[in-house]
Amino acid sequence: MKKRGAIYSVVALMLCVAVYLNWYYTRTGGDLTNATDYQADGRILGESVLVDHMDDQTAQTAPAAEKGSYFAQARLSRQQARDEAVSILSQTAESPNATEEARAAAGTDIRVMADNAVLESRIESLIIAKGYQDCVAFINANGVNVIVSRPENGLQAVDVARIRDIVMDETGLAAEAIKVIETE
Repeated sequence: MKKRGAIYSVVALMLCVAVYLNWYYTRTGGDLTNATDYQADGRILGESVLVDHMDDQTAQTAPAAEKGSYFAQARLSRQQARDEAVSILSQTAESPNATEEARAAAGTDIRVMADNAVLESRIESLIIAKGYQDCVAFINANGVNVIVSRPENGLQAVDVARIRDIVMDETGLAAEAIKVIETE
């Protein structure tokens, strides 16, 4: 029974981390604007939600260093949360008191987290290579959230389609599972 409780505790902790990260990254959201459907390469990519957490007045007065640090801080927070979860899972995987089942589950979760980290990094690099100033990607059980630095004229439907194409190619997910969010 204690072993089963340990497994449930690890799963509950991971769920709490996911909920916290979701809350943390969406708490600064502002107006939601729906982009129109866009068709590229014969694929209908669906509807996207654009989020702008700063109004124009705030964006003009915010120092450049603060604007750029959002993405660095988001990556750091993501890595810290992941490191903490991996540490807990590693303890479970290495515990002599853990069942083989618990060790295997912990090992699988660690591999999934590592694979997601590689995918997130690759998605970010490809989006930046397409000319966007900066971005950060978050892969979760429901899909992928991509937060992109607002281009000069804001994200247009063609930008959202381009970003979605990258994420779809890298992850194999459907367009409906990909959320593109713009920020200053």
